[in-house]
Amino acid sequence: MIRNSEEQNLSSPSSIVSCQNNISVDLFLHLSLVPAVLITAVLSFLQRRAQRLAIDHRLAFLEGRFGIVVPLDTVGSLSNRWSYGFAYGAVSSSVLLLFSEKYIPFSIVPWARTIVYLIGALEVGLVYFPFFACLSTPFRMTGAVLGILYSVSWIIITVWDMVTCPGGEILGKYQKIIAQWPCVLSLIFLLGRFIYMLVKEFRIHLQLEPEDPGELVEQHQAQHVKRLLRRAPQHSKPLSWFQRRVYEWDPHFKFPNRIIGTAIISIIGLYIVTLADYSLSDAVFDRAENWKNALEDGITFHNQTLKDTVLWIEECIYVARKSWLATTIFASLNSVAYIFHILTCYRKHLKRLWKGKKGFLPEKFHNPASAISVASIARYSGWQIAFTLWGYFIVHFVHFLLALLLVYTFILPISHGQTVSMLKHLGLILLTISLVIGLVILQVVLVQVFFLQDKMSPTDKQKPLALNNRKAFHCFNYFFFFYNVVMGISTCILRLLFSLMVGTWLVSRIDRTIMQRGYETLDAGYSTWIGMIFADHYHNNPVMVSFCQLLVSNVLERRNAAAYATFHNPLSASSVQARRRWALIYTLLKNPPLILLRKHNLGRSSPQTEITVQAWIMASQTQSRQSPPQAPPEIIFTPEEDC
Repeated sequence: MIRNSEEQNLSSPSSIVSCQNNISVDLFLHLSLVPAVLITAVLSFLQRRAQRLAIDHRLAFLEGRFGIVVPLDTVGSLSNRWSYGFAYGAVSSSVLLLFSEKYIPFSIVPWARTIVYLIGALEVGLVYFPFFACLSTPFRMTGAVLGILYSVSWIIITVWDMVTCPGGEILGKYQKIIAQWPCVLSLIFLLGRFIYMLVKEFRIHLQLEPEDPGELVEQHQAQHVKRLLRRAPQHSKPLSWFQRRVYEWDPHFKFPNRIIGTAIISIIGLYIVTLADYSLSDAVFDRAENWKNALEDGITFHNQTLKDTVLWIEECIYVARKSWLATTIFASLNSVAYIFHILTCYRKHLKRLWKGKKGFLPEKFHNPASAISVASIARYSGWQIAFTLWGYFIVHFVHFLLALLLVYTFILPISHGQTVSMLKHLGLILLTISLVIGLVILQVVLVQVFFLQDKMSPTDKQKPLALNNRKAFHCFNYFFFFYNVVMGISTCILRLLFSLMVGTWLVSRIDRTIMQRGYETLDAGYSTWIGMIFADHYHNNPVMVSFCQLLVSNVLERRNAAAYATFHNPLSASSVQARRRWALIYTLLKNPPLILLRKHNLGRSSPQTEITVQAWIMASQTQSRQSPPQAPPEIIFTPEEDC
């Protein structure tokens, strides 16, 4: 009894209010604005601007400091992907808080809610900004120290809030432990990452470990280009069933941090939403049970009609509870499968674009506008998370309706001993559907047998599109016209139902449009997906990035090399020979008489040669008196060229 009373006190509203008087995560979220701004200011002070502004001449002592701090590169960065992913995981609980009404502690007019939500989103972004900025800053040691301090403070406050006040109104007395353990796990991973960064920077500072060279090309991108240049093997290894049906691993492809972070937040959000859905539905069904019990206690024993009504209500509540629980599991698995399937489609679509294949896209999306593509990068993550969560609720409700239809059509009649009646009705429905489908197939068979000409070659797979027995076909078309009008009504209804069901089922699939052909531009989610993959295609194409890396490295080598450093470089023999030939031809053009003094001309010179050279010298002098002297043509030899 004492334990039950303690549990009731933990779950009661009064206990929850008393717990809220302590330092909670929601309160710490607002208080963290001060350290977040200080950390951002420190990193901004260390960062110097590449271009000097007018204020830099007035404040010369700053030396271009207070540059822009970049939280993460959402376009071309492929490093620290899982670190950024777990940083997104730490943000997940606060992102879901924006969807609730608790984030607004005071009442406001309805038209101002959008502005308040915008301010709230900016506050959440600024509070969690240090996690991303400390990971991406070039000042690794300072970022690691600040990241460790900030992560430890968040871990302490979150764990303290979970231990001192674990209860909640939705999931019961262990609500915060159940809901916030993914956030704590993400914070612990970030703490370990910052410690690793600090240790690595100490080792680099002590010259125990070489510093990572900053290059445009990642290792997997270089391997992808090498695979393209390599001849394909004649006999490739056959794929397994898992690789053919589920997923084929590609070691030369990596998902950007934006995609990984979106997937992690979607999974964590789906986990929390599923728990809340189960708890709320269970409370609703319990209240329905209490209402049914109160109705049952209020009726008289001899009123058979009310007793049958109460039994029917009890059966409905039982069926709805079990159906909702079963469909919760299936809807959750369906949403998780969609998340991983979107990752697969992202890789598949990008690899097709790398090959220059755009046929899988509607023609209107073959050349999206640049502004739309860049804006799609900013929109994609937020829209994908919202689509996933809303898609879960919609798909769950559709599954629930299908489960009720299945139970009331098959299971309950069998359990009530009405199997024969159920089979009769089911047989009648199946017979009607079979007749409709059979008549459709019959029309195709009649056309195939009687109204098409014979094959032109025995090897042809089908008959040519050429009519035979035209008069009979016209009669066939006339009489079936009236039947097809009647059948068209039912087909129209089925088309609408299938379109509604498929569109509802795929509402969270942002990689696939739910609009009909020609109206794809009305699907804002699909337009965002197309713009995002085109932006990633233009910025992360391995062939283009490798080409840019070769250009940058070549320019840097030329800029850092001395003017005649290649003469002393034994590895550039062709460059030495080209420069020597250039010096030779330049000297001979300026001093033509030296041609006779060359080694291979000293032994075989003749009076005819001397007369020819002297005449050429006199002609050149005469031309120089008549016209101003012209500089010899500039000839530039690259190390790869020869004279």
